[in-house]
Amino acid sequence: MVTQKLNALQLELLKVYSLDPTEEDLLAIRKMLAQYFSEKLTGKVQQAIEQRNITEQDLETSLGF
Repeated sequence: MVTQKLNALQLELLKVYSLDPTEEDLLAIRKMLAQYFSEKLTGKVQQAIEQRNITEQDLETSLGF
């Protein structure tokens, strides 16, 4: 059996769960995590667009608009 170490995020989430959060708290945490990772992805996409000089026209053409 292969064992894997928990990463820092998993350890922090375990700490949260040890506080016995309500369903409302868990929903709020999920929303915060989704927002955080969404913003992070959006920033990386914007950075890639700027680095590669991609225009709106390029995006529209590649998406078939």
